Amino acid sequence: MTLYPKLIMDALATVTYPGTKKNIVESEMVADTPSINGMKVHIVLLFPRETDPFLKSTVKAAEAAIHYHISKDVEVSIETEFKSKPRPEVGKLLPQVKNIIAVSSGKGGVGKSTVSANLAISLARLGYKVGLLDADIFGPSMPKMFHVEDARPHAVNVDGRDLIEPIGKYGVKLLSIGFFVNPDTATLWRGGMATSALKQLIADANWGELDYFILDTPPGTSDIHLTLLQTLAITGAVIVSTPQSVALADARKGIDMYRNEKVNVPILGLVENMAWFTPAELPENKYYIFGKDGCKHLAKEMGTPLLAQIPLVQSIREGGDEGEPAAVKADTMTGQAFLNLAQAVVTVVNRRNKEQQPTKIVEVKS
Repeated sequence: MTLYPKLIMDALATVTYPGTKKNIVESEMVADTPSINGMKVHIVLLFPRETDPFLKSTVKAAEAAIHYHISKDVEVSIETEFKSKPRPEVGKLLPQVKNIIAVSSGKGGVGKSTVSANLAISLARLGYKVGLLDADIFGPSMPKMFHVEDARPHAVNVDGRDLIEPIGKYGVKLLSIGFFVNPDTATLWRGGMATSALKQLIADANWGELDYFILDTPPGTSDIHLTLLQTLAITGAVIVSTPQSVALADARKGIDMYRNEKVNVPILGLVENMAWFTPAELPENKYYIFGKDGCKHLAKEMGTPLLAQIPLVQSIREGGDEGEPAAVKADTMTGQAFLNLAQAVVTVVNRRNKEQQPTKIVEVKS
């Protein structure tokens, strides 16, 4: 029996690839003309990525098709190649990112996302290259705060890898799970699905060169925090709280999570949000609705800097709701407050990098 390329290609044309619902020849997955040596056939199949869920079944089906349509005596060897290069291993992710800052809070409702958004914009206004990841998988708010709810990130090919291109706004590169889910529907995911999605937003995105990569983490302590700690070497954490006693108690837990000996992420400092209320018509007046200097006292107790006290001002809430955060207007009182916060963060990060060793990725052994 004499084998020839068309005979092999005709047999392969009977194999359907589930990813395209076309056969592997139509799908242009047969990379080269089959190599034939007597009754030996060598085939190269091209798959979209190394993690392709249909890889093994397609390879088996191709071998079976040749045996069925030509002869069981054909000795088939199949090599696989990939259009997209595999994801770098943990520890080699984001090589062009200089500083990774986790913005955290012990509880919800203290304005952590507001601080994250305004900090990122303020750092960009200072001339730094900034990325912002909305890591709150179950309650993403950044698309609304940046007024990009309708944005849909597209894929770009970078060095042989297909990557998600972040959305650019106010000088910040932004990604959120909110770009990929229905904003009116609850995200009902098990923990594994959420952490997998988060890893994709980190490792499979075109973040490029950044001076600061801000992580807006979910409130409390959760699987998401553990995933971040196991995936990225976080430079330091910024803890956000109100002066209220209940919020401060939860802030202590957030600080303890990062200072845990297995985690060992430096606390860069605390931000006291809603520090006082100032009515627009009485800009000199301060009303301490949630208590006075609670974070200031906690910072002293924990031996960490108080980076900023942000007032409770109506324009901050309006800016977040309308997609134009307060930091966009740097000449206002609130805009200046967030600019001062950004400058404080730059100072403590520079000091941290000078005086302390780089953070190591957390290894959790079962």
